[in-house]
Amino acid sequence: MSDENDNRDDESSPEESQGPLCGERLAQARREQQLTVLDIAKELHLDEYKIQALERNDFDVLGAPVFAKGHLRKFAQLVKVSEADIMADYYQLSRSAGAPPVLSPRPKPRQVISPGPYVVGIIIVLVAALAYWWFGAREDAPQQPVTGEIASLPQQTLSAQGANEFLNATADAVDEEEQPVISEPEAAVETADTPIASGMRLSITYSGDCWTEITDAMGRRLFFDLGRSGRTVNLFGEPPFNVLFGNASNVSLVVNGTPFDISAADRRGRTARLTITGS
Repeated sequence: MSDENDNRDDESSPEESQGPLCGERLAQARREQQLTVLDIAKELHLDEYKIQALERNDFDVLGAPVFAKGHLRKFAQLVKVSEADIMADYYQLSRSAGAPPVLSPRPKPRQVISPGPYVVGIIIVLVAALAYWWFGAREDAPQQPVTGEIASLPQQTLSAQGANEFLNATADAVDEEEQPVISEPEAAVETADTPIASGMRLSITYSGDCWTEITDAMGRRLFFDLGRSGRTVNLFGEPPFNVLFGNASNVSLVVNGTPFDISAADRRGRTARLTITGS
């Protein structure tokens, strides 16, 4: 019998040997600061039984994992406990329960190639070709035989003003004859060099509390917080946006000034995960 008891003591779970974890640690800090469950519930806008579930690490009561993580971070801030330690405890408990955290890969940033140098090169080649043709045609023109009295001819020189007029006429000819080639790349240059033209505006209005995570095509985290009821958040970034709403019924969206509806295919119960392209 003594051997069996020794084996049972050796097989005790590591959680029991390393002290309180995650919600238990938050509960201990709350009691040390003489705060009640009701005090925390008011700050987090949750029912008391949900706070009690957090303190005993019963995260399924909160719904999706994103809600539990968001409330744990807010709880840690209120009782002055390290958020990193609480999240490490959470992931340790999640792995022991057979549910490792899901990490979504960051989208690779798109490389935008400016066509500006190509447009300038095309214009230079066209101007050089026209200049070569202009002077070559004048040199190859046949000279008329001179009869009668030979008088001195005035020397033809191209003055600075004449050269400027020629270059202006050449540029006008290039604009008129090659308008489709030049005008389209110029528009592309303006779009590539101007960040506002390629960006997307997203406005979120909250009618109730909703945990929100939004990243753009460059992998930047535009918003990662609990949206409060009555709040409006305006975002700008490179499309498409990857969006996660914890309670999609509590949000209304406007994309580039146009209302945007979340489709039923993007909803999973109260949560919604979707991609907004802005097109």
